[in-house]
Amino acid sequence: MAKESIQQDRNFDDLAQRFKKNIYGGLKGDIRLAVLERDCKAQLPIYPSSPKPVKPWRILDAGGGQGQFSLQWAKAGHDVVICDISIEMLKLAEEQIKTLGLEQQVTLIHSSVQDLHLHLDSKNQFDFVICHAVMEWLQEPQQLLPCLFEYLAPDAYLSLTFYNLHSLIYKNLLRTNFKKIINQDYGGSRGSLTPINPQDPGQVLGWIEQLPLSVLCHSGIRVFHDYIFNEEHRAREPENLLQLELEFSQREPYRSLGRYIHLLLQKNSAV
Repeated sequence: MAKESIQQDRNFDDLAQRFKKNIYGGLKGDIRLAVLERDCKAQLPIYPSSPKPVKPWRILDAGGGQGQFSLQWAKAGHDVVICDISIEMLKLAEEQIKTLGLEQQVTLIHSSVQDLHLHLDSKNQFDFVICHAVMEWLQEPQQLLPCLFEYLAPDAYLSLTFYNLHSLIYKNLLRTNFKKIINQDYGGSRGSLTPINPQDPGQVLGWIEQLPLSVLCHSGIRVFHDYIFNEEHRAREPENLLQLELEFSQREPYRSLGRYIHLLLQKNSAV
């Protein structure tokens, strides 16, 4: 089967609806949201469920697609900018924005993260930057963090998630797809939701160490759900499964097997 090209960043115009269903819908999406909410509530000084702040935050959802996570901040009165390379993903976001009556709170920008400077100047800094499931779709993922850093105000926060290479290797081992491992053939087939550049968490943490950023929280997302190959078993006890995902999401060695890794970072105040 033809492989997805790694010579260019992935645009989801052709898969917007499928992405919405497979990534954010159902139990997978519930687990993702539960981990993100738990981590952010524990580390951020404010959260959408907090009392309305005197001064709303400026929030950038970089590569935000449909804005599933950031729109709840807009509903709480914060000002949100969502940028994405896919116009079809932004159309889905616009539908939600109109349904929720958030036109005054949300700005949509059709742009890659790397080209965002063409729409926002360097003075446009944010209190909170969200960048979820973007790094693994980039041709040069190491360039993402320095780009995001430019938009962080002093003491601002960055929520970063990325597709975990260790999880992909382990799942292929369990399925006896040994040729993939031997050939290091990790990129997804054309039309697949397996990304072009799954990331080694150790490498990403190394990139973070090169910037004035502190790691406040490190979690795995779906640390065992995706290894349950029987779909009926996955859905048998969803409440218990969700609770156990949260329990093991920050505990090694399970955290390192999460399908995604979540890092909550803060820009060092001296910068």
